[in-house]
Amino acid sequence: MTASGPRGRLLTTRRALLGMAGAAGSGLLRPARAAATPAWRRPLAEADAIIGFGHTGPITDGGWSMVHDRGVQAVRRAFPKIRTIYVESVPYSADATRIFRQFVAEGAQMVFATSEYGDFIKDVSDRAPDVAFMECDGTNVTGNLGWYYVAHWYASYVIGIAAGLMTRTGKIGFLGAFPIPSVYASANATLLGAQSVNPSVTLQSITINAWFDPQAATQAATALADNGCDFLCGIMDEPAYLRVALQRGLKAAMWNTGMLDYGPEAYVSSVALDFNDFYISQVSNLLAGTWQPQGRFLTLGHGVDRDAWGPTVPVEVARQADAMRTRMLAGYNPFRGPIHDNHGRLRVPDGVTLSDLEIYHSDWAVAGVSGLE
Repeated sequence: MTASGPRGRLLTTRRALLGMAGAAGSGLLRPARAAATPAWRRPLAEADAIIGFGHTGPITDGGWSMVHDRGVQAVRRAFPKIRTIYVESVPYSADATRIFRQFVAEGAQMVFATSEYGDFIKDVSDRAPDVAFMECDGTNVTGNLGWYYVAHWYASYVIGIAAGLMTRTGKIGFLGAFPIPSVYASANATLLGAQSVNPSVTLQSITINAWFDPQAATQAATALADNGCDFLCGIMDEPAYLRVALQRGLKAAMWNTGMLDYGPEAYVSSVALDFNDFYISQVSNLLAGTWQPQGRFLTLGHGVDRDAWGPTVPVEVARQADAMRTRMLAGYNPFRGPIHDNHGRLRVPDGVTLSDLEIYHSDWAVAGVSGLE
């Protein structure tokens, strides 16, 4: 665990962290009756605040965890007296529970899990009702646990329009980590955007069972290119497949942040995330004693958007894609029926529009998607 702020450093190794958490877990986090007024509902002095962050990957990954760490840095700048503590590469196992317990044991009044940890974080929050918890890409809302996520499907749809206009083979290649709702939402939105301007386009997906595995991502991207995909996109934490696109003379759209420097000739755009304002607002509410557990989407233009278009994107392509972005910013939702899944079943009838929550919980692929089941 790493700490920053005027009050020094905490534990510096995961082994030490897990050892202390294991020894402390039964005594510090046994079920307790919630205080009449939880700490997060009372004003808190900045100098007394400790905020914990559990990251799913290394903060040097160039993508997801790096973007969240930028949010941590923004909190430090906004509240210089606060102490922030964090752990990188939190595993999806019982070790995650012990790490979140240790945040509580170290006195954190607010804990962020920057990816979905499900019962691993809920079990801890249930036993620590005086601490505020937020889970990125989560689903639970309890007395002291909320969730937040980015409505990235709108930016993906905009980039999909560019893909549909730029592909020559009509085949989009998509890389994902796991067949989970956020991956379905990304793939579906990209293809629906492409099909809105080029109905014959299809999307082939490969999942590699990891958010951060440059070698596996490179192999998957190469396989997609070998299969005729001339536009690569996905929802990964690093730029490996952009390098493949550059080497193979293809185009690619990325995720998390702008990645133009990794392959300017291949780069189209990126679904760009920015958690800075959100983290600052959550900490501000904690200090004011007004924080409340809830679910919240960061929306287009407010935490998620497309990055600037790459230098090889034709002006007319950018114009047509951005015309849809402008409509979305004015409130238009393009995810409307009829929409069939890739088995021919009507999922969204004519006249029905999918809500953000319905997209967020989707577990099916639209017609034209293969490799994602």
